[in-house]
Amino acid sequence: MSTAKTNKSFTKRLKLTKTGKVLGRKPGFNHFNAKQSRTAQLSGKKPVPFVIGAKDKARFIPHQ
Repeated sequence: MSTAKTNKSFTKRLKLTKTGKVLGRKPGFNHFNAKQSRTAQLSGKKPVPFVIGAKDKARFIPHQ
């Protein structure tokens, strides 16, 4: 009987907090950031809550 395997590519892009919240990158900050104001550039670095259901969380991140 095998156990659930963690999806490594998924977990590298997410961060689990101590309380169990899932944080991810803010979308839209890959390139073309030079025209943005400095505050907008820096706001893109801040992790934002990643909406994921309990079923998907158990599937992709089983070992928390």
